[in-house]
Amino acid sequence: MIKTALIISLFLVAAIRAADESQAETTKYRNEIKPDGSYSWEYGTSNGIDAQESGVGGVQATGSVSYAAPDGTPIQLQYTADENGYRPTGAHLPTPPPIPDYILKALAYIEAHPFQRIQLKK
Repeated sequence: MIKTALIISLFLVAAIRAADESQAETTKYRNEIKPDGSYSWEYGTSNGIDAQESGVGGVQATGSVSYAAPDGTPIQLQYTADENGYRPTGAHLPTPPPIPDYILKALAYIEAHPFQRIQLKK
C-alpha cells in the first residue's frame, strides 16, 4: 500500500513538473551580431535552462547550456565547434571504456619494434 502511494505521489510530482515546464518564461535574452561576422547570444528561462554561445559565423563557436534532466539531475554541457569538429564536454556524457592491458602492451611492442620494409626486386 505504501509503495503504491509512493509511486502515485512520484507520478503526480512528475506530472506537475511537466506542467510547469510548459509555463516557462524567458527571463533573459541577448543577441549580438557584429559586422565582422562575430556573434554572441544568451538566454535563460524560468525553469532553469541557461544557454550561451559566441563565435565567428561559419568558422568557430564556443558555448554552454545547463538545465535539469527529467530525473532532476543537473546537466551542464560545454562545447566547441571549429576546424577540428564539434567537441562537447560534460559529466553526463558517456565515456569510452578503458583500453585493456593486453592492447596497451601490444601497442607498446609494435612501437618498440617497428616493421622494416622489404625491398622487392623488379
